[in-house]
Amino acid sequence: MRKIKIGIDVGGTFTHAVAMDIRNQQLVGKACVPTSHKAAEGVARGVVDSLQALLELTDIQIPEIILIAHSTTQATNALLEGDVAQVGIIGLGSGLEGLRARQETHLNGIELAPGKILPTRFRFVDTAKTELNEAKIRELLRDLAAEGAQVFVASEAFGVDNPEREDQIVKVAESMGYLATAASRISRLYGLRVRTRTAVLNASMMPKMLETANMTEKAIRESGITAPLMVMRSDGGIMDIAEMRKRPILTMLSGPAAGVAAALMFARVSDGIFIEVGGTSSDISVIRNGKPQIKSAQIAGQRLYLQTLDVRTLGIAGGSIPRIKGQLLHDVGPRSAHIAALAYPSYDPNPDFGSLEMELITPKPGDPNDYLALRRGDGRYTVTPTEAAWYLQLVKEAGHGEANAAGVKSVIETLAARLNLTGEALAQAILNRGADKIKPVLKQLMREYKLTPDMTQLVGGGGGASALVPFTAQAMNLPHFIAEHAEVISAIGAALGMIRDSVERNLLNPSNDEILALRQQAFDSVVAMGAIPESVEVSIEIDSQNRKVRAIAMGSSDMRSRESDAVNLSEADLYALAARSLQIAPDAICDFGQSRHLLALGQTWTEKRLLGLFKRQTKRLRVLDREGTIRLQLRDAEAFALPLNQVPAQIRTALEEMTAYGDAGGLLPDLYLLAGPRIIDLTGLLSESQILALLAIETKSFQADEPCVLLACAK
Repeated sequence: MRKIKIGIDVGGTFTHAVAMDIRNQQLVGKACVPTSHKAAEGVARGVVDSLQALLELTDIQIPEIILIAHSTTQATNALLEGDVAQVGIIGLGSGLEGLRARQETHLNGIELAPGKILPTRFRFVDTAKTELNEAKIRELLRDLAAEGAQVFVASEAFGVDNPEREDQIVKVAESMGYLATAASRISRLYGLRVRTRTAVLNASMMPKMLETANMTEKAIRESGITAPLMVMRSDGGIMDIAEMRKRPILTMLSGPAAGVAAALMFARVSDGIFIEVGGTSSDISVIRNGKPQIKSAQIAGQRLYLQTLDVRTLGIAGGSIPRIKGQLLHDVGPRSAHIAALAYPSYDPNPDFGSLEMELITPKPGDPNDYLALRRGDGRYTVTPTEAAWYLQLVKEAGHGEANAAGVKSVIETLAARLNLTGEALAQAILNRGADKIKPVLKQLMREYKLTPDMTQLVGGGGGASALVPFTAQAMNLPHFIAEHAEVISAIGAALGMIRDSVERNLLNPSNDEILALRQQAFDSVVAMGAIPESVEVSIEIDSQNRKVRAIAMGSSDMRSRESDAVNLSEADLYALAARSLQIAPDAICDFGQSRHLLALGQTWTEKRLLGLFKRQTKRLRVLDREGTIRLQLRDAEAFALPLNQVPAQIRTALEEMTAYGDAGGLLPDLYLLAGPRIIDLTGLLSESQILALLAIETKSFQADEPCVLLACAK
């Protein structure tokens, strides 16, 4: 029997559902329904309808379904639109620290977006003077509820060290039928104001998100499906719906995160910039060394203790409307065709646009009145980057369907004649305006993440990818490709998402035991959500500047052993892939070592400095699996092929020889170990003992003679 994972992406306009056969990661079917904003069940209706449509279009049997996961924009939209519940805050503290705690837990209103304020109600308890018993807690909750509070947060100074009182308040609140959050359960970081703010935002969206979650789960269970129900997280992983009920804030930006998950696991991108192009906006994010790039979230400029994908969103996409001043096209977007209720000529069955009337419109109140609309009879249209890309024959992946080529030619050339341009010049101008908005963001991301052009490719996803990505890649002289099934890429990402959680603590000079305990906590969390222990990998990040340690665990709910189904490439083919990535001849490729499933291929090259007076030899490497996926790219590295029992000694040697010293002390080289199918990431640690302690944990299941490759990159 097949094992099928269902992925559902709830977008602003459409909800897509896909079915993936996990044995070979092949798409079994896909369906699309309008997103149900106005239904009584809210977006839950679209989730269920898309699932039902998918089952009707395929031969999938319910027992074959082993998991359903969906992304959602509901958390983000709730904050942007102010569709949140009023929060009652109970602050706790004592003594001199209590004075500060009173100030830091009393947040007043929190700005969510321009003109959108989350009001709060507040009570403070000096725990040195007042006994916090059940009667007192009930009195506080009733007073706050009388003032309009619908959901509650308990936040105490140093609650991360002793959360008992916060937990007590939550327990009493729940016994009274209220929803409540303990701030220390949302984040284990010090910083009372930021921790409280994060907990308040989480609480504010709980009623709406729980309502949707409950309706979604109820409808799916009534259909006879008993498979686990997962939700996409903002950092690219998935979590079970029970965990989402506690921490709905983790679903912020889960839509873009799903697209990046698909780029990693379906399109198999190890290094690149992923551009997901919709009809109204484009989301741009970086993948480096096989990982999405993460940052601390902010709301209206206020920091949160929440890690989200680093996404740059631009108001340019496949449906963006041109803007005209005089007879000149001066801009494209940010308003889109569907916002202005204008149709795409590309998908109109009538190919004749010879008798067009031009008019300039204001799509929404307050917008400029220079957006281009075209009238033909009773129909209202516009020309978008989609038509321009089809006209210039840049579209290779049709996505939602083939364009009406005759209609595209007719509308572009008719409009071009009105503007005293050729059809090619008009199409080029539309795409140039779009690329001009994207190029600065791409350059900024390349600078921030130190991406070099020879290690960067653009990857297009979303229904509008072909409208913008090929032209922008040409303009920047970067390689690119459009992901297969680009129009449902986010739904694919939801289906293939790994169960993920991260745990972070403020630790000054963390000991090995503290690091390993944090690692175990993250490991246990994803196992509790359904990940099979053998599939879980944990990475450690140490931020010495901010005195933070973060453990990130990822695992799968199934072993997904694809070795029997995988098509392994010949070494000649793998050499050719590495050579193409490095832009050298295949016979120049060297094999620097192999594990059982991974190869370190590359070239030794000479770096010249000071007009060639000084030369230094190093290696440019590509780590490939035997199916041909490039898993890691390193520009300046050393490689050591050796059995596992010799790795600790080689790590000591590498640290001695490659540590760089400066005003800030020693900078350890980045270390990666290829062992079996895994790339064990040992970067970010601060000492030899930490590295060796983590190495011992990560390799305890391997034999002493396991063939490994240690990669080291000096900083």
